Amino acid sequence: MLVRDAMSTVVLTVGPAHTLRQAAALMSARRVGAAIVHDPDAGIGILTERDILNSVGLGQDPDREPIHAHTTNDVVFAAPTWTLEEAARAMADGGFRHLIVLDGGEPAGIVSVRDVIRCWAGTRTPQPA
Repeated sequence: MLVRDAMSTVVLTVGPAHTLRQAAALMSARRVGAAIVHDPDAGIGILTERDILNSVGLGQDPDREPIHAHTTNDVVFAAPTWTLEEAARAMADGGFRHLIVLDGGEPAGIVSVRDVIRCWAGTRTPQPA
């Protein structure tokens, strides 16, 4: 099975100037653990629930903390044609749970550890290509 069969194609995209609270509210409402950060200056990055948790754990104010201060910009990207094994290996090696999927240089979706497990467990129906 390929990444394109497991990835979520409807993704949350936020800007770098949003606050962590705004991102957390959007992520909670959409029930997602990561958002793509589109920063015209820094490129495509990712903000995860762990980034928000780490900030709050340090005592930072989520109403004042801008997303850009917590965005991972050194992102490992997946291709839709990667196998799920390749995606799982990249996540395990990198110690993260989400991969932004690029197709033609543009974000096409996000694949998470949960997506991979659901496919391997047979509880997710592949999306049409």
